[in-house]
Amino acid sequence: MQNCFLHSALAQIPVILTLQDRNPHSPTYGCFDRNFWHYKIIDFPSGMAQEFVFPLALAYHTDASENRFYKQDALKQWVAAGIRYAADAGHRNGSCDDYFPFECAGGAAAFSLLACMESYQLMKFSDQHMLDFFKVRADWLAHHHESGRLSNHQALIALCLEKAGQLLNTDQWETERQQRLEKVLSWQDSEGWFYEYEGCDTGYLTLTLGCLAQCYLHRPNDSILASLRKGIMFLLDFIHPDGSFGGEYTSRNTYNYFPHGFELIGSVIPEALELNDRFLIGLQNQKNAAYGDDHIIGHHTWSYLLAWQHFNTNRPALRPIPKEERKWHRNAGLLIDRHNDTTLYIALNKGGVFRLFHQGSLVCSDTQFSIVTARGKKNANAVAHLVGEYDLNVEDDCVTVSGTFGWAKQKQMTPLNLIILRLIMYGGGRFFPDLVRKLLQKLLITGKQEAPFTFTRTFQRRGDRWQINDTISATSWKDVQAAGLGGHQTSIYVVMSRTYQDSQLEPWTDYTTAIQNLQDGEDFRLERIFPQEQM
Repeated sequence: MQNCFLHSALAQIPVILTLQDRNPHSPTYGCFDRNFWHYKIIDFPSGMAQEFVFPLALAYHTDASENRFYKQDALKQWVAAGIRYAADAGHRNGSCDDYFPFECAGGAAAFSLLACMESYQLMKFSDQHMLDFFKVRADWLAHHHESGRLSNHQALIALCLEKAGQLLNTDQWETERQQRLEKVLSWQDSEGWFYEYEGCDTGYLTLTLGCLAQCYLHRPNDSILASLRKGIMFLLDFIHPDGSFGGEYTSRNTYNYFPHGFELIGSVIPEALELNDRFLIGLQNQKNAAYGDDHIIGHHTWSYLLAWQHFNTNRPALRPIPKEERKWHRNAGLLIDRHNDTTLYIALNKGGVFRLFHQGSLVCSDTQFSIVTARGKKNANAVAHLVGEYDLNVEDDCVTVSGTFGWAKQKQMTPLNLIILRLIMYGGGRFFPDLVRKLLQKLLITGKQEAPFTFTRTFQRRGDRWQINDTISATSWKDVQAAGLGGHQTSIYVVMSRTYQDSQLEPWTDYTTAIQNLQDGEDFRLERIFPQEQM
């Protein structure tokens, strides 16, 4: 199954090449942001896109019969062009932008720097211009502190500073590298997960652990090893019975899975290889998510190629999954209940969003109720799945979660909004990019504003089946325009979320008529039983 990583990654290389300007006489030669250099529908290139040099460099060095890109000289030229464009398109201080001008985006700077340095070494380039670029960007990252708790960014920056110090033969960022490591380790919960904004996201956790694994291999450290072990043991609970991974029950709604770190650390922590083996079952059966988006296609491509390159041939046998087991990760707000052939995952910190598997297959994915209602002169969307504090009652055969709906974050950019943002950034905003970023995070990602609906969701075990009872209450239903229930609805902005996975083929269920027919003060009630009895 090792070649599943290879085949999935190589399929993305032609797409990545399509995204790059490969004309040597073009002023944007090497740019991977096709919306900028080709379609000309944006006014600046995304610095994150230059990360795509790394999968190209890895493809160049991947000696496999099915790899038509192996040792192709053109690829070497295009990788060099990509690194040079990254150097020339960034700001003088070493930063780069991702979503708006003068953003100085830490994530984009770190991802692209790591990719460019790794590619430089793989290709054995000797270019002072590139080395100067690595130095100024590493220096900016060393002293940049972004808003929000994004553990994966901190781990990534620590790895960048480690790599830059070795490549440039300097220890000038040693203090900052150690501080980043200490910060990311301090953000690890006792359960094993790391904070990503408001809680635990298993997808981003795989990236954080991958970066820490690379840091450990560069400089073995007992604290990092203990952190890796704790995180890996936590993740073992979250590879689904069908081999799929992630979903809307985690804090950032992602399906991410970065496998390279688990292969790199697998000889030290064998459970890491078990993680990849269980994931490979899903990858082989096409249960993984699609990440062919123009902006994020590179992330998993290079991770998959690294996983294939460092694949451990000596692997432990898969341990049987317990038939009877309950794990309640209280701090993460995640409960897992296994009973015979049924496995239930519940996000108790997201109003009871759940996924239910039976005999190895998904039977229900549920992201809680959604109601569209008139709010002033416009319609607004109230949802019961935002991260928040909910009332919980957890017993052996019964779990109850109740609380208040919140208003979904559905802010869109308009021509006027874009003009205003450009004016702000070309004015004083360029001097305070982190303040602008913090305001946008609050607007699009964090926080919950309560809506005028309350709910109670109860999970009751009935033998080998689960009965889910929902009750929604409101003083008035007269403004309700639509209501329903789906398996993959999200309501915050996360760049790596809202990708496609086959679990999303479960259709949306509409309850508009049932709710609109209610009298004021009357409760809406729904009872469902899973798995459903076979006819």
